[in-house]
Amino acid sequence: MSEPTRSPPRSPRSGASFRPEFTLYLVYFFGFFVFFALLLALPALFEGLRALPPAASIEEERAAGARIARHALGGRLPWAVIAALTALGIGGYARVLPGLRRR
Repeated sequence: MSEPTRSPPRSPRSGASFRPEFTLYLVYFFGFFVFFALLLALPALFEGLRALPPAASIEEERAAGARIARHALGGRLPWAVIAALTALGIGGYARVLPGLRRR
């Protein structure tokens, strides 16, 4: 019988581990974007909610709600993108976002 061949022992790598920083930056960007978009649209959404007339069907309510949300976000999305990029830049520079800290 032949003896099984052995592979050479692996040397431990120092500091070579998988760190999905780009993916985390994308997740944080979209989280900050949704947060700031809702924050900027919230006053207009509340105002539209108070002025919403009673609808005869669910489809009419959904259409009115979509119209109010579209009007609330009109012109505010670029501000939400700028705010999200600013928050991401500050958080990334200060290394305060979870998962992006140096060890």
